[in-house]
Amino acid sequence: MRIGWVGGLDRSRALLSELAERAGHTFEMHEGDVGGRGSRELQGIVARCDLLIIVTELNSHGGVLHAKRMARRAGCRSLLVRKGSVTTLQRVIENLKHGRSQHQDIPGLLQ
Repeated sequence: MRIGWVGGLDRSRALLSELAERAGHTFEMHEGDVGGRGSRELQGIVARCDLLIIVTELNSHGGVLHAKRMARRAGCRSLLVRKGSVTTLQRVIENLKHGRSQHQDIPGLLQ
């Protein structure tokens, strides 16, 4: 599965990518900046991913809303999470592995 990640800290990119790849997924990250070329780059990620994880804690309201809107228009599944951490991604991947479509067991998940 191709996972897109919007928001969070760029310094976490390598850890998050490694975790996703070890689980057999492809990972792309966007920092959430939608100014300038940021919106176009985000659109590309949304078009390529199967699941878009949107981090709210370190992301602007505009970035979150823009990402949600893009995902909805592209027919891409999206998931809002409060914290952009390795633990959050581990829990999402664990739910995907067990075929859970509901993410109620993910701490920090925003419904």
